[in-house]
Amino acid sequence: MKRNFIQIDELCRHYKVELAFFDRLREEGLIETYVYEETICLDQEQISNLEKMIHLHQDLHLNIEGIDVALNLLNKVEKLHQELRSVKNRLRLYETEE
Repeated sequence: MKRNFIQIDELCRHYKVELAFFDRLREEGLIETYVYEETICLDQEQISNLEKMIHLHQDLHLNIEGIDVALNLLNKVEKLHQELRSVKNRLRLYETEE
């Protein structure tokens, strides 16, 4: 499996955030960084979650701990939505059998 890495320095410039922000996210376990060709990078697959974190930080002025809590709540809401869809689908199955 080939990984596509993006340099943290490029992400800092693109999203207008400081390197310390990425360091704190990594320390809290919210992102995983890699060293590739002697530069600190992020796997491209993490960009979607990273963008959520940046928006929570910049738009809602949440600190790293707040971002962690918000992401956990959003994940729980998504799981509940999936469970609800599953229950609705099973219910439709029973309704059509009658």
